[in-house]
Amino acid sequence: MNLTVNGNPQEFGGDPNMPLLWYVRDVLGLTGSKFACGTGLCGSCTVHVGGEAVRACITPVSAAEGMEVTTIEGLDAEGNHPVQRAWRAHNVPQCGYCQSGQIMQAAALLSQNPDPSDQEILDGMSGNICRCGTYQRIFAAVKTAAKEV
Repeated sequence: MNLTVNGNPQEFGGDPNMPLLWYVRDVLGLTGSKFACGTGLCGSCTVHVGGEAVRACITPVSAAEGMEVTTIEGLDAEGNHPVQRAWRAHNVPQCGYCQSGQIMQAAALLSQNPDPSDQEILDGMSGNICRCGTYQRIFAAVKTAAKEV
């Protein structure tokens, strides 16, 4: 299988049913995307495949064949994507575990809808869980990032 991860062409000859999360973490060594629930319900593993936010823990590598995969490491090489800057400005992370998934979800939302309403932000981010409960800061950061996208 051939795919592109963070702009770099990759070839994978392993099990096509391997979760994309294990491929990016264990094979490529990109550990920013986190394993948490393993069932696609929490969002900690969120990456972009073809520009869409997907849960890498339940997405097989074969689903990304021929596509562009972007992980948190590839969102912006310097960590200065508008969403990342807004995250810092609003001091969003507490423990930080879910944050790469939250950021990737927000970046996908804003790439598809650069001027979301409050309800669209709530709906777009609803599949991502933050155990620390930083939802107000997440919401504020998405609103701020939307002004820059």
